[in-house]
Amino acid sequence: MQKKLVSIVMGSDSDLPIMKQAAEVLLELGIECEIDIVSAHRTPEKLYEFSSKAHTRGVAVIIAGAGGAAHLPGMVAAISPLPVIGVPIKSSNSIDGWDSILSILQMPNGVPVATVALNGAKNAGILAAQIISTMDSEVQNRIIAYKQDMKEQVNVKSANLNK
Repeated sequence: MQKKLVSIVMGSDSDLPIMKQAAEVLLELGIECEIDIVSAHRTPEKLYEFSSKAHTRGVAVIIAGAGGAAHLPGMVAAISPLPVIGVPIKSSNSIDGWDSILSILQMPNGVPVATVALNGAKNAGILAAQIISTMDSEVQNRIIAYKQDMKEQVNVKSANLNK
């Protein structure tokens, strides 16, 4: 099996439109990733299997997205020794996303989850790449180029606005 540096998991396929943004930016930065559905509530055995073994499969960072009660990121972090980035998702049963944000953000001491903005999977992908870049200079160079490109895009938009 080919090693995937980042594993992206979500509680439901309804989260896919948001979570695929993490995969897209990772692939743009040349980082292998995998994506799956792992429900903290409906598939707890799969959650445990995934979380306890991801590091043995070459995964370096886990991105976990969830809406509503949003237990997935915290449960993954409770089991896995890997860094976990939580993506709160505004779902159909959500209280404007606040339930998801607070469920992921308010983790107890000893079980950290880095948390990005509501529906912020793209930033989760970038953060995962930055974590990997601390050990991989090629990835770091791609991130530097990515950020330089963002800067140039803003400068072009600014110049166009001032014409």
